Amino acid sequence: MANDACLIIIGVDYLIVRRHLLLFFAIAAMAASVLRARGTTQGTPASAGQFVKRVVTNGLANPFQVIWGPDEHLWVTERTGGRITRVRVSDGSKTSAIAISGFLTDGPGGLLGMALDPGLMKTTGNDYVYVAYTYDADADPATVSRRTKIVRFTYDAHTRVLGNARDILAGLPAGTDHQGGRLIMGPDRKLYFTIGDLGANQLANFCKPDHSQSVPTVAQVQAHDLSLYEGKVLRLNLDGSIPPDNPIIAGVRSHIYSYGHRNPQGLVFAPDGKLYESEHGPNTDDEINLIRPGGNYGWPHVAGYRDDQSYAYANWSASRGIPCASLTFTAYPAVPPSVPLQKESAWNHPDFTPPIQTFHTVPTGYDFKNPKCAERELYYQCWPTVAPSSLAMYTARNGIPGWSHSLLMPSLKHGTVYRIQLDAAGTAVVGDPDENEYFKTVNRYRDVALGPDGLTLFIATDVEGNTQDRSGRPATGVENPGAILEFRYVADRSR
Repeated sequence: MANDACLIIIGVDYLIVRRHLLLFFAIAAMAASVLRARGTTQGTPASAGQFVKRVVTNGLANPFQVIWGPDEHLWVTERTGGRITRVRVSDGSKTSAIAISGFLTDGPGGLLGMALDPGLMKTTGNDYVYVAYTYDADADPATVSRRTKIVRFTYDAHTRVLGNARDILAGLPAGTDHQGGRLIMGPDRKLYFTIGDLGANQLANFCKPDHSQSVPTVAQVQAHDLSLYEGKVLRLNLDGSIPPDNPIIAGVRSHIYSYGHRNPQGLVFAPDGKLYESEHGPNTDDEINLIRPGGNYGWPHVAGYRDDQSYAYANWSASRGIPCASLTFTAYPAVPPSVPLQKESAWNHPDFTPPIQTFHTVPTGYDFKNPKCAERELYYQCWPTVAPSSLAMYTARNGIPGWSHSLLMPSLKHGTVYRIQLDAAGTAVVGDPDENEYFKTVNRYRDVALGPDGLTLFIATDVEGNTQDRSGRPATGVENPGAILEFRYVADRSR
C-alpha cells in the first residue's frame, strides 16, 4: 500500500514537472520567435544583448558602397543608377548629390567605389569625393571599349550637390566579370583601388588570358598603358600620378601595389595602418589577405593556400593543338587534355603571400555537385565559397561585446556577415569565422558601414541575383532588393 502511494505521488509529480516543462518550452519558443522577428542572430550571446533589424530605405539601384558621412547621412553609390545618394537614417529619405551620365552598367560595371576626403565639410578646402565607374572609351557608338576611371567631384555644402568633375585616372581595365571596384583613401592620403581579373579563364571569358601575374614594362608605364592592371590593388596619388614610394615589381614602379588577385571586392585599413583585402575564390578558397607592398597573392596559380587541395590552374587560353574557342568550358577538375593543368605546388614565387583566412579549403575529391542545388542546376550556389563583397574594420572598444579588433565581411551567397576576429598583432585570425555568422536574411549583402556609436551596422543589398534561402538552397528572389538595412545592438539591461 505504501509503495502504491509512492507510485501515485511520483506519478503526480511527473505530471506537474511535465506540465511545467511544456510551459517552459512554449514560452522559450515564443521568445525565440519574437527575437527572430526583431533581428536577433546566432553568434550573439543572449545574455549580452540582441540586434534589432530595421529597413532604413529601399528603392536603390544596386547600392555598391555605403559610407557614414560627416553630415550624419549615409553616402551611397548606386551601381546601375549612376547616382551618389545621401540617405537620412532617421526616416530613410533620399537626396541625390549627383547623377552621373555616360557610364556602362553591363555585367558588374557601373558606378562602383567611393572615397570621402577626410576634410569633407570641415572647412579645410578639401570638399572632395572620389568615385570610380566604368565607361565606353570609344567614341564610335557601334563599338564598345570598356574602361574604368577614377573621378574627383567637389561638394557644395550650400546646394548639397557634387560637381566640378575632374578625371584623376582614366583608361583603367574594365570587363564583363570580376570587376573588383572598391575604392578607399588610406591614412597616407593615397587612393587605393581594386581591379579583378575581369573573369579571365572562365565562363564566357574562358579563352581570355589571365593577366593577374603580369606587370607593365617601363615603356608601358611611360606610355600610360594600363592594360596589365588586371588582378591588382592599385595605389595612386590624389592627382592620379604614381607615388614615388610605390613598390618596384620586376624592376618597374607603377600604380600596382599588390598583384595576383582574382576578384578583390573588399579593402579596408586598420587604425595601425595594416591593409586587409577580401576576394572571391573559384569554387573554393575565398580569401582574406593582409596586403603588403609588392606582395604576390598567387592567382591564378594558387587559390587560397599553396596546398594542392581541390584546385589546379587550368590555363584554357593556352590550349595545345586544339583552339580554345572550339572547347567547352567546365568549372570542374576534369578539363580537356589539351588544356595545361598545373598543381599549386608546381608554382613558386619569392613574393608569394598566403591568405590569413580562407572560405573554404576542401580536400581533393570533394563533390562540388551538392544535391541541394541540383534542381535548378545552380551548383555554384552550393560550392564551399561565400562570395565576399566588401570588408569593414570594427574597432569600437566600448561597443558590441567581444567584437573589438574584428573584420566584418558580408556575403553575397549567404546573406550574412562574418565576423573575423584578429589576434593582437593583426596578422592572424583567431577562432573559426563560421561560428561568428550574423544577420541572416535572404539577400545579397554588398557592403557594410558602421555607425559612429559603434553599435549600429548598415548593410546594402543588391536588387537581384543568386543567393541562398534559409535551407541552403538557391533562392528565387531576395527579401530586400536595393535596400539599406540597419542592425542595432541593444544591450541586456537586466544583468
